[in-house]
Formats: sequence, C-alpha cells, structure tokens
Amino acid sequence: SRVLSPVAAAAAALYFLIDAVFLSAVRTIIRPLARALSSLRIFKALAAWLASLGPYPTLVLFLVPVIILEPVKPVGAYLIATSHLVSGVSLIAIGELLKIVIVERLFHFSRDKLMSIPAFARVYNWAEAWLEYFRSQPLWQTTFRQLTAIKAMAGRILKRLKAWIEAATART
Repeated sequence: SRVLSPVAAAAAALYFLIDAVFLSAVRTIIRPLARALSSLRIFKALAAWLASLGPYPTLVLFLVPVIILEPVKPVGAYLIATSHLVSGVSLIAIGELLKIVIVERLFHFSRDKLMSIPAFARVYNWAEAWLEYFRSQPLWQTTFRQLTAIKAMAGRILKRLKAWIEAATART
C-alpha cells in the first residue's frame, strides 16, 4: 500500500485537475444555458421551493446530483479503456454537463444557505483556495489561453459557415 499511495494521490490530483479544467471551460457555455432555463416556469417554482428549505435539506439536495452523477466518469473511463471510445466520451461529457448545470443552478439559488453551514463553508473556501492556486500556475494559464483561442477560432469558423449557408440559400 505504501507503493500505491503516491500513485493514488497523483491520480486523484490529476482527476480533480482535469475536472477543474473541464468545469472552467464548460462554464462559459453552461451559464447562459442555465440562465435561459431558469426563466422557465418550472424552474421558477423550483427556485421558490428551494428558498423555503433550510440549510441542511438544501445541502442534501445539493449533494444528490453530485453523488448520482460523479460515478459516471469512472464508468466512462472504463468504456474508453474497453475500446468503446464514443460511448465513454459521450457518457462523461453528458454526465459532466448535467452535473455542472444542476449543481451550478442549485448553488446559485442557495449559496447563502449553504455557506451558513460551517463545514460546507470551510470545504468550499478550501476548494476555492486550491483552484486559485491551480489557476495561478503557468500550465493552467497556458491551457486557458489555448482554450480561449480555440473558442475564438470556433466562433470565427461558425460565423463563416453561417454566412456561407445564408449566401448559398439566398442564391437558390
């Protein structure tokens, strides 16, 4: 177990780093989507119900999607390792998107209540400090710049494609 302990720690750190990078990259897509969904009547009713809950029931509700959707990543990794690349990547991407959207919205609606729980506040502040540490590292900053450049390039390509499609349909 002494030999595997550093390997497990490194694997866990890499796992959480990848999770944090994915979260940062996807948030730019998810926040507008989540805001659009929050304008629906069902989500307004859900927000009102959430407001009526106390801090600890809110915490339980907050943890449910994490507990249900977090195991999706190892299952997706297993599928990838067993030569089911598309299924594995799809499962991980959809699971992460669902988890982030649900948890992001729940946290948005109930941040003050959750932060009133001392243990939650300590864990949250600890996680934020680690994320800030990772964000200050050159590898993170380089990765973020590359993702920003890729996003800008994809936007330009989509804009050109849209203009090309509009021009092609206008000619017919």
